[in-house]
Amino acid sequence: MKFLITGITGFAGPHLANLLIDNGHEVFGLVRHSNGRETDILDVVPDDNFKKINFVYGDLRNYLSISKVFEANKFDGVFHLAAQSHPPTSFTNPIGTMEDNVMGSANLIQAIELHNPDAKLMFCSTSEVYGNVGKDGRKIQTTDKLLPANPYGASKVATDLYLQERFENKAIRGFITRAFSHTGPRRGKTFSISSDAYQIARMMKGYQDKTLLVGNLDTVRVVIDVRDCVNAYYLLMLADGSDGQVYNVCGDTPYKMGAYTDILIQHSKLDDVERKIHPPFYRPIDIHYQHGDSKSITDLTGWQPKISLNQTMEDLLSYWYDKIA
Repeated sequence: MKFLITGITGFAGPHLANLLIDNGHEVFGLVRHSNGRETDILDVVPDDNFKKINFVYGDLRNYLSISKVFEANKFDGVFHLAAQSHPPTSFTNPIGTMEDNVMGSANLIQAIELHNPDAKLMFCSTSEVYGNVGKDGRKIQTTDKLLPANPYGASKVATDLYLQERFENKAIRGFITRAFSHTGPRRGKTFSISSDAYQIARMMKGYQDKTLLVGNLDTVRVVIDVRDCVNAYYLLMLADGSDGQVYNVCGDTPYKMGAYTDILIQHSKLDDVERKIHPPFYRPIDIHYQHGDSKSITDLTGWQPKISLNQTMEDLLSYWYDKIA
């Protein structure tokens, strides 16, 4: 099958490309400009897989640019991962976030409708659409209210609801995933957990003292590996019965954020690491508890996270250790 990945040079995109190529599919990756950034993904994509990726160029914020991509190519499926996905950035640049996430998605949807209507679209929404609706001990359902606590979440709600209307009116095929917290190799260092791993790797190399700047360690999240997350996307793309549906992508065991920090420190084998609260790492409105119900994916595809939390943390720390010069 022939698939297009938007956001192929981001966090999850390269991992999804590996999965698709390893399963014998033809992969196209949308890149805004031909400026050499494509090679950035070689930190997680083996050379042999990289050579099999067909890069196409277009700006999601420019409809004519995206339309040309679909005029020239026909895909069996489109994985729409591209987004401004950093919640703190959405507070400082809400307009840019809306342009990227809402208008960019609307342009893509329109191009598919007009030029590739048989393609199946996966829209990567987020657990941020739920805001603080989660209660301790209760799994969030896809039918819960959408009450985002930041502009990033609001931008995803807009596209989420627009697509549900498009599905209802049979204008486009596809499904929506609301991924909960996930991490792993290539996660940016501005994101929690990966920020910890980056700093700890610098300590291991002797580049900084043993003061770890952290945010709110008392919020509760269920964190899975990015490679498990993209496997859920893939299985849903292949599945009959996923069209028009919304799915939470989440693991089973919630922990306070401080527990993930503890695991990273244990893997580093460093002693006497001091955690220091860093106010800029706090959000204006934080989400205190998130645990999503993924039963619908398991029922349809058999999907469950396979990579252990310890393995994910070890791989993330190793990624940063190897990447830091």
